[in-house]
Amino acid sequence: MSAMRLLAMTSAAVPLALSLLVPALPAVAQQKDVIVEQPDNTDSSPTQRLDQLYAQLKRERDPDKASSIANQIRSEWNDSDSATINLLMQWADKAIEEKRNPAALDFLDEAIALKPTYPESWNRRATLNFVLGNYRKSMTDIEQVLKLEPRHFGALSGMAAILATTGNDAITLKAWERVLDIYPADRDAQDQVSKLTEKLAGSRT
Repeated sequence: MSAMRLLAMTSAAVPLALSLLVPALPAVAQQKDVIVEQPDNTDSSPTQRLDQLYAQLKRERDPDKASSIANQIRSEWNDSDSATINLLMQWADKAIEEKRNPAALDFLDEAIALKPTYPESWNRRATLNFVLGNYRKSMTDIEQVLKLEPRHFGALSGMAAILATTGNDAITLKAWERVLDIYPADRDAQDQVSKLTEKLAGSRT
């Protein structure tokens, strides 16, 4: 889920967010033509490929190279290993592009019903609920994403953006710090952590 500017959100989502931030978990720039060391994934499983990519992402400090690795991770996220689910996701994306949001929700609901263990269908629905202003539903979907894939930096960024609307800077900072733990070179997360750290330090003086 991409970080967006929101209007307002009920404080009911804060207890849920607090529960998500309890575990100490290992932590969107434009893609450019950069050369990134590629692991030999020829015979590896999707889980092994993701593990290798996340390890690279955690080590990489160059923002452009890290962005390329992050895009490879997103490509892995997008493959459900099911032709039916992939097709439903494509239909949902097209419906979103055409502003047919109810149809998009229907496609995503069906994808989730068919394969509830696929994180990206939950994440895509979280993003759509986010855009539609359904922040409590979005946070609930984010919780499911993070249960299935705790390293999903997109979902964590979305959670941080929602939390920012509650005015709780401390809990928002913890969410952004979790993003950085997974994706240290994320410029947006770096900026948010810096701003919130300075803001909270100023409020204590």
